[in-house]
Amino acid sequence: MIVRWGLDGLPGVLEAYLRPLLVSTERWRALDVPIAERFHGARSHAELAGVEAATARAGDTRADAIVGLGGGSAIDTAKAVSASTGLPLVAVPTTYAGAEWTPYFGIRDEARRVKGGGTGAHTAAIVYEPRLTLDLPRDESGGTAMNALAHCVEALYVSDSPDARQGAELIDRWLSPVLEDGRDEDARRNLLEGAMHAGIALRDHGLYLGHAMAQALGGRYGLPHGALNAICLPAAMRFNGATEPLGIERVEELARLCGFTRLRDLGVPEDELAEVAAATSVRGGAKANPRPASPAEIEELLRSVW
Repeated sequence: MIVRWGLDGLPGVLEAYLRPLLVSTERWRALDVPIAERFHGARSHAELAGVEAATARAGDTRADAIVGLGGGSAIDTAKAVSASTGLPLVAVPTTYAGAEWTPYFGIRDEARRVKGGGTGAHTAAIVYEPRLTLDLPRDESGGTAMNALAHCVEALYVSDSPDARQGAELIDRWLSPVLEDGRDEDARRNLLEGAMHAGIALRDHGLYLGHAMAQALGGRYGLPHGALNAICLPAAMRFNGATEPLGIERVEELARLCGFTRLRDLGVPEDELAEVAAATSVRGGAKANPRPASPAEIEELLRSVW
């Protein structure tokens, strides 16, 4: 995997390709990058319609590479296009989601209100540019950083991962400064480095119960993945008896600092928690969890953070 720091490294990475296609969102339409063909229709949660449109655009432009630029949803959209077309992917993440490190991706079917996905993205390179995160809103900064922290915590369920520990240490140290001053480029760079290590931990060790809960909720209600992870992670840690790497109380403290405390605050209806629990229980992350969790036990966890 080629990894570069600084957007000035992107042209060199793209030298091998004649017709790269940028897959991103409207937010980045004005960004000056050396890519002529662009698709700015990536949608939240990598919704199916956006993935299908991006895939069609790749065919229409006869693209020979995909450049995914944006947060986890844009990167997942680009990964889905890469998987379906076989084209190499260059990822330029602008949040702390860590999606750039895995071949698998989530896709939300809005009509069915479920989140599925696939695997097989051909990621060839990652370019990190902290300056692209300077205008990231506070809630997205906090939510995606908490998602990255969840990658670290879950990796440590199954392995004493150095990347998970380093990622957690950096996120713990630099999340607060970023929330206090989003224009602090040094803090942003360190937090992005923490998210990078968290993404590697995710790639190497996978997802478990907390993420499965967040995915089921996000698929059903279209809510931000990071916010849901921030709320669900401490409950899953308690269920798993986890105290690493920061401790449950510290994870809860960071979630509160980001403004995420209860599912009810996000509009999740209490009378549907049993259905969410059932949907969670069949997800891969729940099935892989070190401690098996029944739908009734998952419902109890959801109610504890409702």
